[in-house]
Amino acid sequence: MSKKPLIFFLLFIVIAVNAKSQEVTLSPAQITALTSNWKGERFSDGRPKVADEILERLKKISIEDAWGVLRNKGFQNQFEGEWTIVHPEDVMVGRVVTAQYMPLRPDMEKVIKDKGVAEGRIGATNSWPIDVLKTGDVYVADSYAKMADGTLIGDNLGNSIYAKTKRGIVFYGSVRDMEGLSDIKGFNGWVKGVDPSYIQQMMLAGINVPIRIGRATVLPGDIVLAKKEGTIFIPAYLAEELAITSEFIGLRDEYGHQRLREGKYTPGQIDTKWTEEIRNDFLQWLKTYPGKLPMTRTQLDDYLKNRTW
Repeated sequence: MSKKPLIFFLLFIVIAVNAKSQEVTLSPAQITALTSNWKGERFSDGRPKVADEILERLKKISIEDAWGVLRNKGFQNQFEGEWTIVHPEDVMVGRVVTAQYMPLRPDMEKVIKDKGVAEGRIGATNSWPIDVLKTGDVYVADSYAKMADGTLIGDNLGNSIYAKTKRGIVFYGSVRDMEGLSDIKGFNGWVKGVDPSYIQQMMLAGINVPIRIGRATVLPGDIVLAKKEGTIFIPAYLAEELAITSEFIGLRDEYGHQRLREGKYTPGQIDTKWTEEIRNDFLQWLKTYPGKLPMTRTQLDDYLKNRTW
């Protein structure tokens, strides 16, 4: 069997069957195979390393524009909404580290814990994903929307996460001590709920494995764009294309709004396929754009060469 089909059997139920060879996390080779469309630099764990410059540009992209680009590429299951957010007015963008949690099954948990100890992991298993985080990462976990006794972190672990990532979390589950988490300057989180209880009857099933976050399928190394409207998970190899496409859509909209206010064109002209006259007017408008373009002029020119309008 080739590596690619094998990966889809590795959601760590395999750990209990193949404990001698299976690790708590996917290997770099497995992550590389799973994210093979990415051709750029990678972290030592195999995750794609999308450039910081792209992450910064994505902060300004709307959820709707990002969703539209992904949908046109065939990715219709990358958004999840209806979150409790630590700081709703702030934006978070980062590279995803995933973790999968499941209801506790003692025999499987023992295999995972024994393997983790052999790999040199220390502390409770819900701290293991935090140990692998790097600057620019976002810790994304599926804890199957468990509220009471399902709190993955409180403010202590929250401080550790922020110290390592300068970002925060996306949990399909709960946290405790929201007041303490909100006091961590710079930290942010998108969670499904808050509960005062401690974690019980849950187990870590895998780190940097494919997971489900509500309506979305998430891979290690994806880019998460988190705003008050919700979270969208962007395949690493599409991040740069999504950024410039969304930026271009924003410029088109800005131009269209301006021309409508000026009365130069009608809504019917702007909302349908543009005529050659409007396209040329838009290109001239770009040349005299009064503000700072979201991309470099070279990036824009290269994009326009391949644009089919």
